[in-house]
Parts: sequence; C-alpha cells; structure tokens
Amino acid sequence: MRLDLVAIVVEEYDPAIAFFVGVLGFELVEDSPSLTSVGGKAKRWVIVRPPGGGTGLLLARADGERQLAGVGEQAAGRVGFFLQVDDFNETYARMVEHGVTFEGLPRVEAYGKIVVFRDISGNRWDLLGPA
Repeated sequence: MRLDLVAIVVEEYDPAIAFFVGVLGFELVEDSPSLTSVGGKAKRWVIVRPPGGGTGLLLARADGERQLAGVGEQAAGRVGFFLQVDDFNETYARMVEHGVTFEGLPRVEAYGKIVVFRDISGNRWDLLGPA
C-alpha cells in the first residue's frame, strides 16, 4: 500500500505547474483534459511528482466559491506539506532566486536544516535537509 496522490487546490493550472516544475524541480507526469465529476465542466488532470517518484501532487483548479476560499488554506494555516531534499543549500538558493516566500531564515535543528516557505497558492511547507 502507498499514498499515490495528494490534491492541492490552485487558482490556475499553468502558474502552479510553473511553480512546482520550474521552481521546486518536480516532474510534470501528466497534463490531460478531463471533465468535472459534477456538472461535466472542462478541467485538466495535472500531476507533478518529485524527481524519482514518490507521492505526487494533483494540481486541482478551484471550481466554485467554496474551493476558491480553500486555495492556500489546505492545512488551515498549519504547515501541511514537507519537502525533504538532499542538498538543502542548493534548493534554498534556487528558491530564493525564484522569489519564493520564506517565513524566516533557515535554522538547524537536531533532525537537520529547516525553513518554512509558501507555495504559489499560499500553503505552508517545510523545506527539510540534512544538517
């Protein structure tokens, strides 16, 4: 058993793809036309994954006011996502270069380096790497 996908509600597909692929370095696994399950409206089935596999993200465009209200609030203001990287400094530098919003400076804890950042929608993530 494994967790294959986690949905992240986004305002629009293309800026979210640009962020996760161009900034974070994920791979675009799928971008296919589809229809919503309620109402049959056009949508896209967009999946990104970290290099080498693992749990993917389904980038789901918000459909309606309720979903729009949830953009950036996937975990109700908590850090809800955790990106573990092998080279913290390189990843952090690339993200700074791309203008990613960070909450403070990186710090070293017993388990490694950490800093909180926000994705394109405003969701809070931990960037984690070895000390």
